[in-house]
Amino acid sequence: MKLQPLLKTWKGDKRFTQISKEAAALKKAGRGADDIASALELAFGKPETLLAMRETTAPYRVYGEIGSDIDSVALAQLRLALQLPIAAQGALMPDAHVGYALPIGGVFAAHNAISPAMVGVDIGCRMHLTLFDLSPEQLLQSREKLFEDLKAVTIFGTGGKRPHPADHAILDDDAWDLTRQLRGLQDRAAGQLGTSGSGNHFAELVIGERLVPDGLTGVKQSFCGLLTHSGSRGVGYAIASHYMRLAALETRRKARAPKFYEWLDMDSDAGREYWTAMHLAGDFAQACHEVIHADFLQRTKLAAAATIQNHHNFAWRKGDLIIHRKGATPAETGVLGVIPGSMGTASYIVEGLGAPEALESASHGAGRVGSRTAARDRFSAAEARRMLERENIWIEGLSVEEGPQAYKDIEHVMRIQVDAGLVRPLARMMPAAVIMAGEE
Repeated sequence: MKLQPLLKTWKGDKRFTQISKEAAALKKAGRGADDIASALELAFGKPETLLAMRETTAPYRVYGEIGSDIDSVALAQLRLALQLPIAAQGALMPDAHVGYALPIGGVFAAHNAISPAMVGVDIGCRMHLTLFDLSPEQLLQSREKLFEDLKAVTIFGTGGKRPHPADHAILDDDAWDLTRQLRGLQDRAAGQLGTSGSGNHFAELVIGERLVPDGLTGVKQSFCGLLTHSGSRGVGYAIASHYMRLAALETRRKARAPKFYEWLDMDSDAGREYWTAMHLAGDFAQACHEVIHADFLQRTKLAAAATIQNHHNFAWRKGDLIIHRKGATPAETGVLGVIPGSMGTASYIVEGLGAPEALESASHGAGRVGSRTAARDRFSAAEARRMLERENIWIEGLSVEEGPQAYKDIEHVMRIQVDAGLVRPLARMMPAAVIMAGEE
């Protein structure tokens, strides 16, 4: 037997590189094929096969029509994830569009494993809504001053920092001492606390109307509030990048998987580390929102009547399953959430209905109709501004990439979810004034 055919029997072994070197050395020393085989088996035991991709996908459900509502590439990304040996179940929300690894709007349940890339780089990105003890008429009468107050307490853009550092209990969390990396990120967290990011992150004053008489205790029929959307800033990005690299190394030792589809076992030290770091990043994202909202209330002397908030770009444990929601909203039975549209369209307060085929999830927004590059090519800022003026919406930081034309129809996306029994809409809100990062 020649050496190469012999090595084929060891091809899937986790130690293949080491075995190849040993076999080549034995051949150079003049050993025959049978002797080499015996020596390899004596040294390494029987070949250990790497875990392979599944030939068929784990079960999944798509909410929306492929081609018209959802790009076929987004479905292909989900299906590839569902061929991993850890895959248990998946779902694609109607706002889904292409990302990397798991698509935005993708939900993926894994057996006792977590994939940092499927959580995403903006860990714990979230919606945070504070409803005021103020009528919509009063908000519109005071819109100019309230908008100036909002500008004064929000910082947008990559690397944005406040002129004066904020304070929050998150900076004293014991989890910062878990690893050397987290200790190194604590100063960055202090500098970015209470700021927002770029891209589709926003802060907006909203006016809303209840759609049902129940489900929102203490909220009046007509109401107004502050709605913000942002994540864990540079902290989450650094954590994601580190553990994506670690997952690639760990997976390579035990399985064959495409790039960005690697994972960490939840029973491993690295898996437990990432789980803690992910939660810290999510808590930091929440703290950023809490600082912004608290500063706004303090500056305006308004009182908060209610608060509704939810994560996306996160993972949740349910028994043996780790449920990844990359750009998807938790929608367990009775859980409240916020699903936004765009800077020029409605947002919804919803109640989850716990649909098992959706892995108890819903969309995290309207979803993009194409890439940011495509939006720049197809649309104009002037057109977006005219649309906002028609709706009497004030804007600071307009970007054509984030204009209303760049997003799917939120009303259509909501109808799909309502008809499928994912959520129950409790209230509909429209923006009155919006701040985003603008062109950078």
